[in-house]
Amino acid sequence: MKCIIGLGNPGKKYEKTRHNIGFIVIDELVKRFSINLNKTKYKCTYEIQTIQQEKVLFIKPQTFMNLSGEGVRPLLDFYKVKVEDVLVIYDDLDLPVGKIRLREKGGHGGHNGIRSLIEHLGTKDFKRLRIGIGRPTNGAPIVNYVLQPFLKQEAATLAHTIDQSVEACETWLDKPFNEVMNIYNK
Repeated sequence: MKCIIGLGNPGKKYEKTRHNIGFIVIDELVKRFSINLNKTKYKCTYEIQTIQQEKVLFIKPQTFMNLSGEGVRPLLDFYKVKVEDVLVIYDDLDLPVGKIRLREKGGHGGHNGIRSLIEHLGTKDFKRLRIGIGRPTNGAPIVNYVLQPFLKQEAATLAHTIDQSVEACETWLDKPFNEVMNIYNK
């Protein structure tokens, strides 16, 4: 079984913020497969669907970002998902808006959601889809910036980035991850 996790913060207040790009991509991905994340367990909403002869577990942790690993770990254990079969989608300040980057493993890079996952999973060896949200240019504190919505002038770029991210996830369901990286890391 493969697993795709979108990171974000629960609640309407955070719905369209930069920090919730992982949730935004998961929502678009499950919409394309006509799936609803209706199940709840271990502080996560999730669903399992068979796609291309592969069972796929889609997860949106319902803890706040900094505690993402709290619900993810027991859910992965419950369904016996191997860490090497996990792909995590999240925002990255160090990439400009419109840029995505896939990695097979790595550190947390200052991202507290990833830090929580590393802590709870006990490893850094899980696949990542990092989505650029850029850095503030006006000197705004990072914590305020990530909790702001994208700007109107970023809408077209954001729509393309979401489509590209969803396509990368779909490609991973059919191809080895190193091939997916070669296609989308441009």
